[in-house]
Amino acid sequence: MMMLAAVAAKAEFVYTAGADLTSAYLWRGQFNGGLSFQPELGVGIETDNFAFNFGVWGNIGASDWKFAKNKDTYVDEDGEEIDPNTKFMPELDLMLSVSLFGASVGFNHYYYCDGSNFFSWQSDSRIVIDGNTSTTEIWAGYNFGDRLNVGAYINWYTTIAGNDFVWETDDKFKRAWSTYIELGYGYEFERIGLSLDANLGISPWKSDLYGNSRFAVVNLSARVDKAFDLGICSLNIFLQGSLNPHGLNKENLYIAGSGDEKLYKQKGNGAIGIGVWF
Repeated sequence: MMMLAAVAAKAEFVYTAGADLTSAYLWRGQFNGGLSFQPELGVGIETDNFAFNFGVWGNIGASDWKFAKNKDTYVDEDGEEIDPNTKFMPELDLMLSVSLFGASVGFNHYYYCDGSNFFSWQSDSRIVIDGNTSTTEIWAGYNFGDRLNVGAYINWYTTIAGNDFVWETDDKFKRAWSTYIELGYGYEFERIGLSLDANLGISPWKSDLYGNSRFAVVNLSARVDKAFDLGICSLNIFLQGSLNPHGLNKENLYIAGSGDEKLYKQKGNGAIGIGVWF
């Protein structure tokens, strides 16, 4: 009864609405595109110890609007067949989470607007991959901020549905259950109005989604934000850097990407952006 009372106390409706314009779309150690517009809308109910939130996040990259059609496929120097026809592939994510006394569970669905099915629940090696590019993951985590007065957290994400398979043989594959474990820390420099967030990401077993064949650290990243209160909204300027230690070699900082072939050859891993939030 005491827990129910703590949850019910001082419940209030909250919302998030705004958008970022960023020079690069960086996600979990991956370079997923260049110049991008990223709107977000979220609603929820929160108290001091409980939160229920639902959000929608989108990404529209500059390359998503390029429609190169009717070009012939060709074979590159590595013998791989390349399709030069670009696709219209904005991203739409659905996010749902529940938190209680610092512990959280959630659901994320990543959908790419390329004409594939919105949801796909392939489960075993007997089915045929239909080109669907969406994925669905569940996650659980704990935020140490309230209990230890530090801005640290740990989250565990596992893909449960969609395009997430590893091949066992030429004609047999299985679900990868791709998993990403993130340790994060945030700090506020109150005197100068800056916030710093740093992350370490691990893929604990083989995953084509994260590009590793065994346990690997796939992300070291940091982001610095400076917010300006404009009354009706907040203007936010940020710098972000991301490094994939698993993908490093002697020649470059190789960061796996998706989409056009050129994204797989990116050597940069930084971004600068601006956002407006209400």
